Amino acid sequence: MGKPAWEDAVAFAAGLAALVAPDLWTDGYGRLPLMVLGALLMVAGLYPLLGSVGATAWTTTAFALLIFISPWAWQYDAHHPAAWTAWIAGGAATIVGLWVAYRARTAKH
Repeated sequence: MGKPAWEDAVAFAAGLAALVAPDLWTDGYGRLPLMVLGALLMVAGLYPLLGSVGATAWTTTAFALLIFISPWAWQYDAHHPAAWTAWIAGGAATIVGLWVAYRARTAKH
């Protein structure tokens, strides 16, 4: 069992922020997408942190990207706390996930 990677901790933290945001600082806007996608991203980051086989970097990145686009898809982009939570958490996790996937791909060559 290897040492947990910081990338997994970023995915876990971003998912946790999205999961708890509707109850703490977004007044319930974006509740469904933030909680469901946040839970998926959190679990995708949690499994590798616990030493289990988790989701691939591409799967984690897909969950993060869905969080990032959710304010437009579910039309809560006018509700700034919810939208900014999705954009920051989803954007950060997407960038880290793409970087990890790129690093893994170039390491094989």
